[in-house]
Amino acid sequence: MSKTTKKTTRARKPAAEKPAAETKTKATREELCVFAFRLTEAERDVIHKAAGPAKASKFARNLLVAAANKDDAAVRAIMKEIAAVA
Repeated sequence: MSKTTKKTTRARKPAAEKPAAETKTKATREELCVFAFRLTEAERDVIHKAAGPAKASKFARNLLVAAANKDDAAVRAIMKEIAAVA
């Protein structure tokens, strides 16, 4: 004997159209990609502590880009910010 499974399908409701003024466009956002690396938990914790709540990714991005661009003034400004927080 074989068992048969009956699938039920429901018709989808058509998506409501939004007026053009309400539609968000991603064109205004910068095209971004992912750059990932591994950290120890201790390194991650130090970064989170230095950056403050919910700002670790932005902090790391700004510091890495400033260092890669050899922008000494920007690196020093970031260092000064975290010294004030600590």
